[in-house]
This record gives sequence, C-alpha cells and structure tokens, in this order.
Amino acid sequence: MSILVVDDEMEIADLIEIYLKNEGYQVYKYYNGNDVLKEIDDLQLDLAILDVMMPEIDGFTLCSKIREKYTFPIIFETAKVEDIDKINGLTIGADDYITKPFQPLELVARVKAQLRRYKNYNPNSERNASVIDFRGIVINNDTHESCFNNKKIELTPTEFSILWILCKNRGSVVKTEDLFMEVWKEKYLEKDNNTIMVHIRHLREKMKDTGKNPKYIKTVWGVGYKIEK
Repeated sequence: MSILVVDDEMEIADLIEIYLKNEGYQVYKYYNGNDVLKEIDDLQLDLAILDVMMPEIDGFTLCSKIREKYTFPIIFETAKVEDIDKINGLTIGADDYITKPFQPLELVARVKAQLRRYKNYNPNSERNASVIDFRGIVINNDTHESCFNNKKIELTPTEFSILWILCKNRGSVVKTEDLFMEVWKEKYLEKDNNTIMVHIRHLREKMKDTGKNPKYIKTVWGVGYKIEK
C-alpha cells in the first residue's frame, strides 16, 4: 500500500519513511505541499501523513485540497497540542492526530489502524483489481508494469504472469501444475517443472531475493510456490 508523507522537517520525514518502508509500505515523501498538489493525481495513495506547520501551504490547507478529490485516511502530526487545533484538523477532514515528539512505532500502529478501518468500512475503496500493492511489490496487470521497493523492474511477459498469479494468491500455495497451466495454457508434464524453476530463479534475481531462504517467493517442495501476505 502507498503512503504520502509531507513534512518540512527533513529528519522527521526521513525517519517516518524508514519505519513505513520497514513495514512494507510504498512511501511518497515530500518536504512541502506545493509539490504534492502538482503530483498527487499520479500517486494512487492509500493514506497520507501531513505535518500541520509548514511554510507556503500548511497541513490544514493541504488536507482541505486533498479532501476535494480523495477519501483515503489522513493523519496529522504536529507540535501544536491545543484541543482547538485537533478539533480544527478533524473538522476539515483528518482521521487522526499525533503530537510531536512521537514514537515512530506509535505512528506506524495508527497507520495500520486507519488502513484497517478504511478497508472495513469502505469495501469499494480498494484500487482497481488490476493493481496489486503489498510488501513493497506493486504490479499493474493493465500496463504490465511492476515495481519493487519503489524501483521499477523489467519483467518478461512470462515472469510477469508468474508474479501476478503468486501475488493474486498471496498467502496460499500455488501448485506447480496449476501455475504452469495458467501461464502456458498447456497441460503440465513433469519435465515442465524445470521451466518454472528457471523463471522463478530469474524473478528472484530481479527482486534481489536470491538467498538460501528467499523473503518473497517461497518454494514449497513437492507442491509449488507461494508469496506470504
């Protein structure tokens, strides 16, 4: 999932980015609101974290402009502690409010809570079914583009199809024969296992996940392959 972080204090923005990326989120980081407004329509966001006290465009104004088009959750982070400021923030469309200084893990917990709530109460808010976005993997079945940890990776059509199927079935094992038949549209034979293994190896290389215990594409020996949720 993709999160917008806007804070003119670079150290804070960078720290938030590190913690969110460690949780597998894709992060779009900005140090001012003007740049956000120029590019937000291209970002496909799931949540935003906005600093209130920023030059040029403050967080309240930025929140109001975002709410003209988008309904994803917004969390304010600020040094202002007066109740009236919190009320103002929530009134113009924010969903939560965290006061500086804060523990990054608390912010991460609030992010997760807001995303769960948004998904549960907005069943139609999921992105187009042609886009899968989780654990740093973003894969678009319409454009056949794929990104891994914010970097575009070039996949062959076969590699893309394999990754799409594994991501679509994340958390479950995809049997080798089912994977082959869905990708190649042919009946699976024992010799075809080597073909799949080669493509899986290439995928892991491109994702830089080639250790003895790969983090993403797992081999379930004698059964097939899986990607954990």
